[in-house]
Amino acid sequence: MYRIAAFFAACFATAALAQPYPHRPITLTVPFAAGGPTDTIARVLAERMSRSLGQTVVVENTAGAGGSIAVTKIMRAAPDGYSIGIGHLGTHVIAPAVQSITIDYLTELTPLGMVASNPQVIVSRTSVPGKDLKDLIAWVKANPNEASSGTGGPGTPSHISAVYFGNTVGTPLNIIHYKGSAPALQDVIAGHVAMTFDQAATALAQIKAGRVKAYAVTQKTRMPSAPDIPTTDEAGLPGFYMTIWHAFWGPKGMPRDVVVKLNASLKDALADPAVRKKLDDLGQEIPALEQQTPEALHAFHKSETEKWFPLIKTAGIKAQ
Repeated sequence: MYRIAAFFAACFATAALAQPYPHRPITLTVPFAAGGPTDTIARVLAERMSRSLGQTVVVENTAGAGGSIAVTKIMRAAPDGYSIGIGHLGTHVIAPAVQSITIDYLTELTPLGMVASNPQVIVSRTSVPGKDLKDLIAWVKANPNEASSGTGGPGTPSHISAVYFGNTVGTPLNIIHYKGSAPALQDVIAGHVAMTFDQAATALAQIKAGRVKAYAVTQKTRMPSAPDIPTTDEAGLPGFYMTIWHAFWGPKGMPRDVVVKLNASLKDALADPAVRKKLDDLGQEIPALEQQTPEALHAFHKSETEKWFPLIKTAGIKAQ
């Protein structure tokens, strides 16, 4: 009897293993609460990927600890392709640095593909004198006590950018932390803070309304949605780049054929005009096709880690 039961159990296990991937729903873990930009991006892609994969991609929100709870959950999941996660610069580079996490995200995750990116815009209150970035830098150097920068909180991208800017121009900014980037930008508009580094997706409306002055986008190319704003290279601060990029990862050790299938589904979604329109409406820029591969994501993730970890550690930036 036991031999017969064992035989059937083995048959069922073999049959399950033999089923083509995916044969059941896939969980996409989002490291933030529902309704935010990362969650919105995840849901747009999940819906489209469900069609090409033939299985539902279920979005699950696991917020907390700057994204490290969600990342740990993915690391501990079975590497079978049914548990994947979305993250960005903050969750996969800044968070482990400011939290002094000893786990190496580069080796303990399987990269699946880059999703989209959104640069920051250097903005100031309208009363700051000068018309361009060179004028702003000159003003910061001449007025170090008045040169304040609002951030979304300790260890956020806007905080890292403010430190990076001060290091680059040779004059530290006076950092003022807020509980989110929105109140920081509002205090710039109100004139209480001199400047901030805000995501283009949220800053552009205020720039177009004339409530803040825009100096440059922190990437190599101008934004199609704001072609009049120069890049930092063009504006006089070459090489000053900071983009809030999103990507997909899975647990370490995923089979190559599963990685290829998930990446193909992601590329298919990013090529869909309807998806591209939705992401464009969110201020997101879709990477070139050659930058959508797992290998390209790994290389980029590594370069971002090597760029930001030393700056964060040298500045003594810690999560609070």
